[in-house]
Amino acid sequence: MKRAYSFIRHPTDLQAFKIIRLYQEAGWWTGQTRENPELIRRIVAGSHCFVLAGAEDEIIGMGRAISDGINDAYIQDVTVLPEFRGQGLGRGIVEEILKRLRTDGLQWIGLIAAGHTHPFYRKLGFEEMPAATPMLLMMNPDEVY
Repeated sequence: MKRAYSFIRHPTDLQAFKIIRLYQEAGWWTGQTRENPELIRRIVAGSHCFVLAGAEDEIIGMGRAISDGINDAYIQDVTVLPEFRGQGLGRGIVEEILKRLRTDGLQWIGLIAAGHTHPFYRKLGFEEMPAATPMLLMMNPDEVY
């Protein structure tokens, strides 16, 4: 089965629902009501680049980068459906993103390797940042600061 990687800017409804499935399968949207194609359109549009991995008509993996467009970029949301893992698709997704970021002149590429993903990213050339601690502030959309 031939695999292809493609960049998207404006997902169709069908693509959006398949992307939602990827977020859910990765456990990132568990328990959340996010079956909204418009949310996916906004995520894709707000990304520097968004890559899909496919097999025939199926979307089986994704990844994206956010960036200032000048110097820095962060890779996020790299995932492959469980039944397709271990076949090099994740590597292919990251490599496609990195090619695009290099082409766009970005030089500093960061990411947060959650839990068990450190070895995967190390194989791709990423290193831990000494004296850096990932931090998170979850915002409540109903609160005004």
